[in-house]
Amino acid sequence: MRRFLAICAATFSLTCIAHAADPTGEWLVASGDAHIRIDDCNGILWGIISWEKDPGGVDEHNPNPAERNRPLLGSHVLLAMRQNRPGRWDGEVYNAENGKTYTSHMSLSSPDVLRIEGCVLGFLCGGENWTRLKTEPEPPAASRTPAPPPARGARGNAAQQAAPPSARTGSAAQPPAPPPPTRTACSGVTNGSGATH
Repeated sequence: MRRFLAICAATFSLTCIAHAADPTGEWLVASGDAHIRIDDCNGILWGIISWEKDPGGVDEHNPNPAERNRPLLGSHVLLAMRQNRPGRWDGEVYNAENGKTYTSHMSLSSPDVLRIEGCVLGFLCGGENWTRLKTEPEPPAASRTPAPPPARGARGNAAQQAAPPSARTGSAAQPPAPPPPTRTACSGVTNGSGATH
């Protein structure tokens, strides 16, 4: 009896962990061919292709002929997923392999496994498990090691001597260009329920 109670308690704990986890973040699809970035856009989850194993793919099967040359990278594949009960989100999924959009739901099997299923006609369903990718957070600026100061007494510093002649003019260095903005799954979503296809 004690063993049965322990199993029930463990099962309940795992269920609570899966329900408390958040599906936002980066996920590796089952085939390993793509990463999907899921973001919370005002309480509704959207997902885009954030990485391709074979870069340069285009949405050649899109039902809209005007969009068949758009890049797959950055395109929405999880559409307006709403949480309908703890641990489950319902919405649509776009399959770029055939250009079709399916009724879908997703749930966390564990904090690092997302089960996604799509259905045709409400009963012909299929699905797969995605694996959460661990991302390393950027260290705070204060914890980065500063560059050592230039050596004194030398004619110019070593960095300037090693630089090409065009960089030794003595003029102020141009600040580096800012990085391009990071595309999120919320990019291009005008409201939580807007369609992208």
